[in-house]
Amino acid sequence: MPKISFQGERGAYSEDAAVTFFADSQTVPCHTFAETIESTENEKTQYTVLPVENSLEGSVGESYDLLLSTNLSVVGEIYYRVRHCLIGFDKLENIDTVYSHPQALGQCRKFIQKYKLTPIPAYDTAGSVKIIKELNKKNIACIASRRASDIHGVPTILEGIEDNTNNYTRFLVLSKTKVQDGDKTSIIFSVKHEAGALFNILKEFNDYKINLTKIESRPNKSTPWEYNFYVDFDGNQNDQKITELLQKINKQCIFLKVLGSYKKAKLS
Repeated sequence: MPKISFQGERGAYSEDAAVTFFADSQTVPCHTFAETIESTENEKTQYTVLPVENSLEGSVGESYDLLLSTNLSVVGEIYYRVRHCLIGFDKLENIDTVYSHPQALGQCRKFIQKYKLTPIPAYDTAGSVKIIKELNKKNIACIASRRASDIHGVPTILEGIEDNTNNYTRFLVLSKTKVQDGDKTSIIFSVKHEAGALFNILKEFNDYKINLTKIESRPNKSTPWEYNFYVDFDGNQNDQKITELLQKINKQCIFLKVLGSYKKAKLS
């Protein structure tokens, strides 16, 4: 039975995603994203499940920065439907304060404003359930999953409070062991800070008729105002066409890292 590290307390959405992806596994909670990565790098776990973007709130910058430095490979992805619950000990009309992770608070912004709740950021959605349980006050609540409500024994007041029902978080599955099959590849690259440098890379993708599914820029921490580009595209790094493409763009890059090829996930 493989061990999978995730960030957060029991009942976190990352754990839900891990349980969804792996039919039979043992989940291992970690305090930070960095700890989840280190756990697999040090072979305490075989896989890491890492959130990288949300369909409403956008990318998780810390996760993208960790992908740059880790020696793990991306071996899978998950689109997990996030359904937020208001969890607490009293009725909605008696609640004035709500705890949760900043991403969850952002995803429930309209609900929070409608009921004039004071949002308080917490380190984790499931962790916010533990916080209000310890505080044990009737005027406070939190936003987390129903599974977190059940695990920590705090009642669900209302379910489905997110602003948009099309609320999905994309998770990457990371491992020391690469996979050979897959129809999607992720890379990171940087180019010289000069006119046309990025265009020339993207032109190579166009010339090879490779479909880009995502492009994301993140600041290069070592050089001000220069950026690393994170790109997902259709195809496997072992395909001849993709191999040729990567060889060509590598000559034009300051830096190129192939994160891995893996099977493309579908929205459930």
